[in-house]
Amino acid sequence: MNKDMNRLKVVLAETKRTNRWLAEQLGKDQATVSKWCTNTSQPSLETLFQIAECLGVKVQDLISKATSKDHE
Repeated sequence: MNKDMNRLKVVLAETKRTNRWLAEQLGKDQATVSKWCTNTSQPSLETLFQIAECLGVKVQDLISKATSKDHE
């Protein structure tokens, strides 16, 4: 099973934003955002919507797509 549940690190790179910038936008600790980026922990659904708004992307863009092997 794919352990990477979110694509936050990838999307931050694509939008040329940093963990620090996102943490400031959300009023969160930079360590928290770092944990989300490494998939150590996951943001809440509400926070995912806030992240998507900050980055100008869809929530779906932040979530890893499951592969067929994940469902076997």
